[in-house]
Amino acid sequence: MEPSNSSDNVTLETIVALAKRRGFIFPGSEIYGGLAGTFDYGPMGAVLKDNIKNLWWRMFVDMRDDMYRLDAAILMNPKAWEASGHVSGFSDPLVECSNCKKRFRADQLENPEKCPSCGKEHTFGEVRQFNMMFATKAGSTEDESATVYLRPETAGGIFVNFKNVVDSMHPKLPFGIAQIGKAFRNEIAPRDFIFRLRELEQMEIEYFVKESGWKDAFSELQALMHEFAKALGLSEVHELEVEKADLAHYSERTIDFEFDYPFGRKELWGLAYRGDFDLKAHQEASGAKLEYLDEELKEKFIPHVIEPSLGVDRTLLAVLLSAYREDDLGGEKRSYLALPPAIAPVKAMVAPLLKNKPELVAKAREVRAVLQKVHPAIAWDDNGNIGKRYRRQDEIGTPFCITIDFDTLGENPDLLDTVTLRHRDSGEQERVSIAEAAERIRTSL
Repeated sequence: MEPSNSSDNVTLETIVALAKRRGFIFPGSEIYGGLAGTFDYGPMGAVLKDNIKNLWWRMFVDMRDDMYRLDAAILMNPKAWEASGHVSGFSDPLVECSNCKKRFRADQLENPEKCPSCGKEHTFGEVRQFNMMFATKAGSTEDESATVYLRPETAGGIFVNFKNVVDSMHPKLPFGIAQIGKAFRNEIAPRDFIFRLRELEQMEIEYFVKESGWKDAFSELQALMHEFAKALGLSEVHELEVEKADLAHYSERTIDFEFDYPFGRKELWGLAYRGDFDLKAHQEASGAKLEYLDEELKEKFIPHVIEPSLGVDRTLLAVLLSAYREDDLGGEKRSYLALPPAIAPVKAMVAPLLKNKPELVAKAREVRAVLQKVHPAIAWDDNGNIGKRYRRQDEIGTPFCITIDFDTLGENPDLLDTVTLRHRDSGEQERVSIAEAAERIRTSL
Protein backbone atom coordinates (compact mmCIF):
# COMPACT_ATOMS: atom_id res chain seq x y z
CA MET A 1 0.00 0.00 0.00
CA GLU A 2 1.02 3.61 -0.47
CA PRO A 3 2.45 5.25 2.64
CA SER A 4 -0.23 7.04 4.64
CA ASN A 5 0.82 10.56 5.41
CA SER A 6 1.28 11.73 8.92
CA SER A 7 -0.83 14.40 10.50
CA ASP A 8 -3.77 13.80 8.14
CA ASN A 9 -4.74 10.63 9.98
CA VAL A 10 -2.24 9.74 12.70
CA THR A 11 -3.54 9.89 16.24
CA LEU A 12 -1.77 11.65 19.05
CA GLU A 13 -1.74 8.35 20.95
CA THR A 14 0.27 6.74 18.15
CA ILE A 15 2.92 9.46 18.32
CA VAL A 16 3.04 9.39 22.13
CA ALA A 17 3.59 5.61 22.06
CA LEU A 18 6.27 5.83 19.36
CA ALA A 19 8.00 8.68 21.17
CA LYS A 20 8.32 6.65 24.35
CA ARG A 21 9.11 3.32 22.69
CA ARG A 22 11.95 4.73 20.62
CA GLY A 23 13.45 7.12 23.15
CA PHE A 24 12.16 10.46 21.89
CA ILE A 25 10.01 11.75 24.74
CA PHE A 26 9.19 10.43 28.22
CA PRO A 27 6.66 11.66 30.78
CA GLY A 28 8.35 13.94 33.33
CA SER A 29 9.13 12.34 36.71
CA GLU A 30 7.38 9.19 35.52
CA ILE A 31 8.52 6.85 38.30
CA TYR A 32 6.87 9.21 40.81
CA GLY A 33 3.61 9.41 38.93
CA GLY A 34 4.61 12.30 36.69
CA LEU A 35 4.14 16.07 36.88
CA ALA A 36 1.54 17.68 34.64
CA GLY A 37 2.90 19.86 31.88
CA THR A 38 6.44 18.42 31.96
CA PHE A 39 8.16 15.95 29.66
CA ASP A 40 11.72 14.69 29.33
CA TYR A 41 13.48 14.30 25.99
CA GLY A 42 15.16 10.91 25.65
CA PRO A 43 18.29 9.96 23.66
CA MET A 44 16.61 10.30 20.24
CA GLY A 45 14.43 13.26 21.19
CA ALA A 46 17.30 15.28 22.63
CA VAL A 47 19.23 14.95 19.37
CA LEU A 48 16.18 15.69 17.21
CA LYS A 49 15.49 18.76 19.31
CA ASP A 50 19.08 19.98 18.96
CA ASN A 51 18.98 19.36 15.21
CA ILE A 52 15.82 21.48 14.87
CA LYS A 53 17.43 24.27 16.89
CA ASN A 54 20.67 24.05 14.91
CA LEU A 55 18.73 24.33 11.66
CA TRP A 56 16.99 27.42 13.04
CA TRP A 57 20.32 28.95 14.07
CA ARG A 58 21.71 28.26 10.61
CA MET A 59 18.77 29.62 8.59
CA PHE A 60 17.78 32.58 10.78
CA VAL A 61 21.11 33.67 12.23
CA ASP A 62 24.36 32.09 11.02
CA MET A 63 23.67 32.56 7.29
CA ARG A 64 22.95 36.26 7.81
CA ASP A 65 25.14 39.24 8.67
CA ASP A 66 22.42 41.15 10.50
CA MET A 67 21.74 38.77 13.41
CA TYR A 68 23.39 38.54 16.83
CA ARG A 69 23.12 35.70 19.33
CA LEU A 70 22.15 36.12 22.95
CA ASP A 71 21.87 33.80 25.94
CA ALA A 72 20.15 35.88 28.63
CA ALA A 73 19.55 34.72 32.20
CA ILE A 74 16.29 33.04 33.10
CA LEU A 75 15.97 35.10 36.28
CA MET A 76 15.65 38.86 35.75
CA ASN A 77 15.01 41.89 37.89
CA PRO A 78 11.22 41.75 38.44
CA LYS A 79 10.93 45.39 37.38
CA ALA A 80 11.55 44.23 33.82
CA TRP A 81 8.39 42.11 33.91
CA GLU A 82 6.46 44.98 35.45
CA ALA A 83 7.53 47.24 32.59
CA SER A 84 6.61 44.69 29.94
CA GLY A 85 3.15 44.26 31.42
CA HIS A 86 3.58 40.61 32.41
CA VAL A 87 3.09 41.14 36.14
CA SER A 88 -0.26 42.81 35.63
CA GLY A 89 -1.45 41.24 32.39
CA PHE A 90 0.06 37.81 31.67
CA SER A 91 -3.01 35.84 32.67
CA ASP A 92 -5.67 33.36 31.62
CA PRO A 93 -9.35 33.30 32.67
CA LEU A 94 -9.84 30.74 35.46
CA VAL A 95 -12.92 29.16 37.01
CA GLU A 96 -13.14 26.71 39.91
CA CYS A 97 -15.71 23.98 40.49
CA SER A 98 -17.24 24.46 43.92
CA ASN A 99 -17.91 20.71 44.15
CA CYS A 100 -14.60 19.03 43.24
CA LYS A 101 -12.38 22.15 43.53
CA LYS A 102 -10.77 21.49 40.12
CA ARG A 103 -9.72 24.56 38.14
CA PHE A 104 -10.17 25.13 34.42
CA ARG A 105 -9.54 27.75 31.78
CA ALA A 106 -12.89 29.42 31.29
CA ASP A 107 -12.34 30.00 27.56
CA GLN A 108 -11.72 26.29 26.90
CA LEU A 109 -14.74 24.71 28.56
CA GLU A 110 -16.95 22.95 26.03
CA ASN A 111 -19.94 23.34 28.34
CA PRO A 112 -19.48 26.31 30.70
CA GLU A 113 -22.38 25.08 32.84
CA LYS A 114 -20.99 21.60 33.57
CA CYS A 115 -17.77 20.54 35.29
CA PRO A 116 -15.79 18.19 33.00
CA SER A 117 -14.22 16.55 36.07
CA CYS A 118 -17.12 15.70 38.40
CA GLY A 119 -20.02 16.23 36.01
CA LYS A 120 -21.93 18.56 38.32
CA GLU A 121 -23.79 21.47 36.75
CA HIS A 122 -23.83 25.12 37.79
CA THR A 123 -20.86 24.73 40.13
CA PHE A 124 -18.52 27.33 38.63
CA GLY A 125 -17.92 30.60 40.40
CA GLU A 126 -17.00 33.88 38.79
CA VAL A 127 -14.24 34.00 36.18
CA ARG A 128 -11.03 35.49 37.55
CA GLN A 129 -7.69 36.19 35.97
CA PHE A 130 -4.84 33.84 36.84
CA ASN A 131 -1.28 35.08 36.32
CA MET A 132 0.76 32.34 34.66
CA MET A 133 4.22 33.44 35.78
CA PHE A 134 6.06 31.21 38.22
CA ALA A 135 7.24 33.25 41.22
CA THR A 136 10.15 32.28 43.44
CA LYS A 137 12.46 33.91 45.98
CA ALA A 138 16.01 35.12 45.39
CA GLY A 139 18.36 35.35 48.33
CA SER A 140 17.82 34.59 51.99
CA THR A 141 14.89 36.91 52.69
CA GLU A 142 11.29 35.80 52.37
CA ASP A 143 9.52 39.13 51.99
CA GLU A 144 7.99 40.55 48.83
CA SER A 145 11.19 42.33 47.84
CA ALA A 146 12.83 38.95 47.21
CA THR A 147 10.24 37.85 44.66
CA VAL A 148 11.56 37.05 41.19
CA TYR A 149 9.96 35.23 38.28
CA LEU A 150 10.91 32.42 35.98
CA ARG A 151 10.71 34.13 32.61
CA PRO A 152 7.51 33.44 30.65
CA GLU A 153 9.25 34.20 27.36
CA THR A 154 12.79 34.79 26.11
CA ALA A 155 11.98 38.15 24.50
CA GLY A 156 12.34 40.01 27.81
CA GLY A 157 16.03 39.22 28.01
CA ILE A 158 16.51 40.46 24.45
CA PHE A 159 14.91 43.85 25.06
CA VAL A 160 16.82 44.56 28.27
CA ASN A 161 20.07 43.71 26.45
CA PHE A 162 19.35 45.90 23.43
CA LYS A 163 21.68 48.66 24.66
CA ASN A 164 24.44 46.18 25.52
CA VAL A 165 24.37 44.66 22.04
CA VAL A 166 24.34 48.08 20.36
CA ASP A 167 27.22 49.38 22.51
CA SER A 168 29.38 46.28 22.09
CA MET A 169 28.66 45.23 18.48
CA HIS A 170 27.73 48.58 16.85
CA PRO A 171 25.20 47.01 14.48
CA LYS A 172 23.55 48.92 11.66
CA LEU A 173 19.80 48.91 11.32
CA PRO A 174 18.03 46.72 10.50
CA PHE A 175 19.43 44.01 12.77
CA GLY A 176 18.13 41.22 14.97
CA ILE A 177 18.96 39.71 18.35
CA ALA A 178 18.23 35.98 18.53
CA GLN A 179 17.92 33.58 21.42
CA ILE A 180 16.87 30.01 22.11
CA GLY A 181 15.97 29.29 25.69
CA LYS A 182 13.62 27.89 28.29
CA ALA A 183 10.45 29.69 29.32
CA PHE A 184 7.99 28.81 32.07
CA ARG A 185 4.23 29.22 32.17
CA ASN A 186 2.01 28.04 34.98
CA GLU A 187 -0.66 26.73 32.63
CA ILE A 188 -4.04 26.10 34.25
CA ALA A 189 -4.62 23.02 32.10
CA PRO A 190 -1.50 21.72 30.30
CA ARG A 191 -2.51 19.18 27.68
CA ASP A 192 -2.04 17.59 24.27
CA PHE A 193 1.35 16.00 25.00
CA ILE A 194 4.12 18.57 24.39
CA PHE A 195 1.85 21.15 22.78
CA ARG A 196 0.94 23.04 25.95
CA LEU A 197 3.61 22.80 28.64
CA ARG A 198 4.60 24.48 31.87
CA GLU A 199 8.28 24.26 30.92
CA LEU A 200 8.93 24.98 27.25
CA GLU A 201 11.61 26.20 24.91
CA GLN A 202 11.45 29.07 22.45
CA MET A 203 13.35 30.22 19.38
CA GLU A 204 12.86 33.98 19.22
CA ILE A 205 14.19 36.98 17.36
CA GLU A 206 13.58 40.64 17.96
CA TYR A 207 14.37 42.31 14.64
CA PHE A 208 14.92 46.06 14.99
CA VAL A 209 14.05 48.36 12.09
CA LYS A 210 13.24 51.93 11.21
CA GLU A 211 9.51 52.46 11.28
CA SER A 212 9.47 53.08 7.53
CA GLY A 213 11.05 49.69 6.83
CA TRP A 214 8.92 47.37 8.92
CA LYS A 215 6.73 46.06 6.09
CA ASP A 216 9.64 44.84 3.97
CA ALA A 217 11.33 43.22 6.97
CA PHE A 218 8.06 41.60 8.01
CA SER A 219 7.59 40.06 4.55
CA GLU A 220 11.18 38.82 4.50
CA LEU A 221 10.84 37.05 7.85
CA GLN A 222 7.43 35.69 6.83
CA ALA A 223 9.01 34.04 3.78
CA LEU A 224 11.90 32.70 5.85
CA MET A 225 9.49 31.02 8.26
CA HIS A 226 7.90 29.18 5.34
CA GLU A 227 11.36 28.11 4.14
CA PHE A 228 12.07 26.77 7.62
CA ALA A 229 8.82 24.81 7.62
CA LYS A 230 9.78 23.26 4.29
CA ALA A 231 13.28 22.37 5.51
CA LEU A 232 11.73 20.62 8.53
CA GLY A 233 9.50 18.56 6.25
CA LEU A 234 6.33 19.94 7.79
CA SER A 235 3.06 19.18 6.08
CA GLU A 236 1.05 22.25 5.19
CA VAL A 237 1.42 25.28 7.45
CA HIS A 238 -1.46 27.76 7.37
CA GLU A 239 -1.38 31.49 7.87
CA LEU A 240 -4.01 33.20 9.99
CA GLU A 241 -4.01 36.96 9.71
CA VAL A 242 -5.02 38.21 13.15
CA GLU A 243 -7.92 40.61 12.80
CA LYS A 244 -7.45 44.24 13.76
CA ALA A 245 -9.88 43.93 16.66
CA ASP A 246 -7.80 41.10 18.16
CA LEU A 247 -4.39 42.72 17.79
CA ALA A 248 -2.44 43.92 20.80
CA HIS A 249 -2.78 47.68 21.20
CA TYR A 250 0.82 48.25 20.07
CA SER A 251 0.68 45.99 16.99
CA GLU A 252 -0.34 46.80 13.45
CA ARG A 253 0.04 43.27 12.11
CA THR A 254 0.34 39.73 13.48
CA ILE A 255 0.28 36.42 11.62
CA ASP A 256 -0.29 33.11 13.38
CA PHE A 257 1.30 30.17 11.59
CA GLU A 258 -1.00 27.22 12.25
CA PHE A 259 -0.59 23.45 11.92
CA ASP A 260 -3.18 20.69 11.74
CA TYR A 261 -2.53 18.70 14.90
CA PRO A 262 -4.69 15.64 15.71
CA PHE A 263 -6.55 17.81 18.23
CA GLY A 264 -7.29 20.56 15.69
CA ARG A 265 -5.67 23.42 13.81
CA LYS A 266 -3.59 25.26 16.39
CA GLU A 267 -0.94 27.96 16.54
CA LEU A 268 2.55 26.71 15.73
CA TRP A 269 4.49 29.96 15.41
CA GLY A 270 3.82 33.68 15.49
CA LEU A 271 5.10 36.71 13.58
CA ALA A 272 4.26 40.09 15.08
CA TYR A 273 5.03 43.72 14.36
CA ARG A 274 5.32 45.22 17.84
CA GLY A 275 6.10 48.84 16.95
CA ASP A 276 8.35 50.60 19.47
CA PHE A 277 6.26 49.57 22.49
CA ASP A 278 8.81 47.32 24.21
CA LEU A 279 11.89 49.53 24.09
CA LYS A 280 9.82 52.58 25.06
CA ALA A 281 8.36 50.75 28.05
CA HIS A 282 11.78 49.61 29.27
CA GLN A 283 13.32 53.03 28.70
CA GLU A 284 10.61 54.68 30.76
CA ALA A 285 10.76 52.13 33.57
CA SER A 286 14.54 51.82 33.83
CA GLY A 287 15.66 55.34 32.98
CA ALA A 288 18.24 53.91 30.55
CA LYS A 289 18.44 55.46 27.08
CA LEU A 290 17.38 52.79 24.60
CA GLU A 291 17.60 54.93 21.50
CA TYR A 292 19.57 54.10 18.37
CA LEU A 293 21.92 56.65 16.83
CA ASP A 294 21.83 56.74 13.05
CA GLU A 295 25.40 57.82 12.26
CA GLU A 296 24.57 58.93 8.73
CA LEU A 297 21.49 60.99 9.56
CA LYS A 298 22.84 62.05 12.97
CA GLU A 299 19.51 61.37 14.60
CA LYS A 300 18.40 59.29 17.55
CA PHE A 301 15.20 57.29 17.69
CA ILE A 302 13.72 54.17 19.26
CA PRO A 303 13.62 51.37 16.65
CA HIS A 304 10.50 49.42 15.89
CA VAL A 305 10.59 45.65 16.17
CA ILE A 306 9.34 42.54 14.38
CA GLU A 307 9.16 39.34 16.37
CA PRO A 308 9.21 35.86 14.84
CA SER A 309 8.51 33.53 17.78
CA LEU A 310 8.75 29.77 17.34
CA GLY A 311 8.14 27.15 20.02
CA VAL A 312 10.66 24.31 19.94
CA ASP A 313 8.33 21.74 21.50
CA ARG A 314 5.37 22.51 19.25
CA THR A 315 7.71 22.42 16.27
CA LEU A 316 9.09 19.02 17.26
CA LEU A 317 5.58 17.62 17.66
CA ALA A 318 4.64 18.94 14.22
CA VAL A 319 7.81 17.36 12.79
CA LEU A 320 6.94 13.93 14.25
CA LEU A 321 3.37 14.16 12.97
CA SER A 322 4.47 15.26 9.50
CA ALA A 323 7.11 12.54 9.25
CA TYR A 324 5.01 9.60 10.47
CA ARG A 325 4.20 7.01 7.80
CA GLU A 326 2.66 3.56 7.62
CA ASP A 327 2.96 1.15 4.68
CA ASP A 328 3.42 -2.49 3.68
CA LEU A 329 6.98 -3.55 2.96
CA GLY A 330 7.88 -7.11 2.05
CA GLY A 331 4.41 -8.27 2.99
CA GLU A 332 4.64 -6.74 6.47
CA LYS A 333 3.10 -3.60 7.86
CA ARG A 334 5.64 -1.08 9.09
CA SER A 335 5.75 2.42 10.49
CA TYR A 336 8.58 4.85 9.92
CA LEU A 337 9.55 8.50 10.26
CA ALA A 338 10.32 10.19 6.95
CA LEU A 339 12.51 12.80 8.62
CA PRO A 340 14.63 15.10 6.48
CA PRO A 341 18.22 13.81 6.82
CA ALA A 342 19.39 17.19 8.12
CA ILE A 343 17.35 16.77 11.32
CA ALA A 344 17.23 12.96 11.65
CA PRO A 345 18.87 11.94 14.96
CA VAL A 346 20.86 9.20 13.21
CA LYS A 347 22.17 9.80 9.70
CA ALA A 348 22.95 6.17 8.90
CA MET A 349 23.24 2.79 10.60
CA VAL A 350 26.11 0.40 9.95
CA ALA A 351 25.67 -3.31 10.62
CA PRO A 352 27.62 -6.50 10.08
CA LEU A 353 25.34 -9.08 8.49
CA LEU A 354 26.29 -11.54 11.25
CA LYS A 355 27.65 -10.45 14.62
CA ASN A 356 29.36 -13.78 15.31
CA LYS A 357 31.76 -13.42 12.36
CA PRO A 358 34.78 -11.41 13.58
CA GLU A 359 35.87 -10.55 10.07
CA LEU A 360 32.48 -8.97 9.27
CA VAL A 361 32.43 -7.07 12.55
CA ALA A 362 35.94 -5.72 12.01
CA LYS A 363 35.12 -4.53 8.50
CA ALA A 364 31.86 -2.96 9.67
CA ARG A 365 33.75 -1.06 12.37
CA GLU A 366 36.16 0.17 9.72
CA VAL A 367 33.32 1.33 7.46
CA ARG A 368 31.59 3.11 10.35
CA ALA A 369 34.80 4.99 11.16
CA VAL A 370 34.99 6.19 7.54
CA LEU A 371 31.38 7.35 7.57
CA GLN A 372 31.76 9.12 10.91
CA LYS A 373 34.24 11.45 9.24
CA VAL A 374 31.28 12.65 7.15
CA HIS A 375 28.99 12.93 10.18
CA PRO A 376 29.42 11.56 13.71
CA ALA A 377 25.79 10.38 14.03
CA ILE A 378 26.38 6.95 12.48
CA ALA A 379 24.75 4.23 14.56
CA TRP A 380 25.93 0.65 15.16
CA ASP A 381 23.41 -2.19 15.38
CA ASP A 382 24.24 -5.89 15.47
CA ASN A 383 21.31 -7.03 17.60
CA GLY A 384 18.86 -9.52 16.01
CA ASN A 385 18.29 -10.31 12.38
CA ILE A 386 18.92 -7.65 9.77
CA GLY A 387 15.21 -7.12 9.09
CA LYS A 388 14.52 -6.20 12.72
CA ARG A 389 17.46 -3.84 12.70
CA TYR A 390 16.04 -2.09 9.65
CA ARG A 391 12.64 -1.72 11.33
CA ARG A 392 14.18 -0.18 14.45
CA GLN A 393 16.03 2.36 12.35
CA ASP A 394 12.90 3.11 10.29
CA GLU A 395 11.02 4.06 13.45
CA ILE A 396 13.63 6.61 14.50
CA GLY A 397 13.87 8.05 10.99
CA THR A 398 17.38 6.90 9.97
CA PRO A 399 17.67 7.68 6.22
CA PHE A 400 20.19 4.92 5.33
CA CYS A 401 21.17 1.48 6.58
CA ILE A 402 24.50 0.08 5.44
CA THR A 403 25.18 -3.65 5.72
CA ILE A 404 28.58 -5.30 5.49
CA ASP A 405 28.48 -8.87 4.19
CA PHE A 406 30.90 -11.44 2.79
CA ASP A 407 30.90 -9.78 -0.63
CA THR A 408 32.29 -6.68 1.08
CA LEU A 409 35.22 -8.85 2.13
CA GLY A 410 35.78 -10.08 -1.44
CA GLU A 411 33.94 -13.41 -1.55
CA ASN A 412 32.85 -12.11 -4.93
CA PRO A 413 35.97 -10.26 -6.10
CA ASP A 414 33.90 -7.88 -8.22
CA LEU A 415 32.12 -6.64 -5.10
CA LEU A 416 35.15 -6.13 -2.86
CA ASP A 417 34.71 -3.07 -0.63
CA THR A 418 31.10 -2.58 -1.62
CA VAL A 419 28.17 -2.48 0.81
CA THR A 420 24.41 -2.82 0.70
CA LEU A 421 22.80 0.61 1.02
CA ARG A 422 19.14 0.52 2.06
CA HIS A 423 16.86 3.52 1.66
CA ARG A 424 14.43 4.15 4.51
CA ASP A 425 11.44 5.51 2.61
CA SER A 426 11.28 2.94 -0.18
CA GLY A 427 13.05 0.01 1.46
CA GLU A 428 15.03 -0.41 -1.76
CA GLN A 429 18.60 -1.66 -1.59
CA GLU A 430 21.55 -1.07 -3.88
CA ARG A 431 25.15 -2.10 -4.04
CA VAL A 432 27.58 0.80 -3.74
CA SER A 433 31.21 1.36 -2.86
CA ILE A 434 32.13 2.55 0.62
CA ALA A 435 33.17 5.88 -0.85
CA GLU A 436 29.83 6.23 -2.63
CA ALA A 437 27.94 5.42 0.57
CA ALA A 438 29.85 8.23 2.28
CA GLU A 439 29.00 10.61 -0.54
CA ARG A 440 25.29 9.71 -0.37
CA ILE A 441 25.25 10.65 3.30
CA ARG A 442 27.19 13.85 2.68
CA THR A 443 24.91 15.08 -0.11
CA SER A 444 21.73 14.25 1.83
CA LEU A 445 22.53 16.58 4.73
